[in-house]
Amino acid sequence: QVQLVESGGGLVQAGGSLRLSCANSGRTFSRDTMAWFRQAPGKEREFVAAIAWSSGRTYYADSVKGRFTISRDNVKKTVSLQMNSLNAEDTAVYYCAADRSGGTTASGMDYWGKGTLVTVSS
Repeated sequence: QVQLVESGGGLVQAGGSLRLSCANSGRTFSRDTMAWFRQAPGKEREFVAAIAWSSGRTYYADSVKGRFTISRDNVKKTVSLQMNSLNAEDTAVYYCAADRSGGTTASGMDYWGKGTLVTVSS
């Protein structure tokens, strides 16, 4: 059974940085994709970034390109999201997710964490 647990959320001023981590307690497979999604109040959940577990290939939403960096640690089975130059529009609950088939869409994710809140004050 896969359990994803996020950490690292909190309150940060606009322009600041925050690093989120996601720990995977289950087994990983070569086709896995690990991803971050976010959901702001009153809005739908949206894709943020993803990384292919085996190759390390990364994917980003246009809104975070150049500001966010996703990375993985195969040994520790963790995925991190380094967030720089944060602004108020980045305020949301951030969710870690895993797709066994290598996809990056929310509907295709097989496992989800409970989320961690990121609040950016302007």
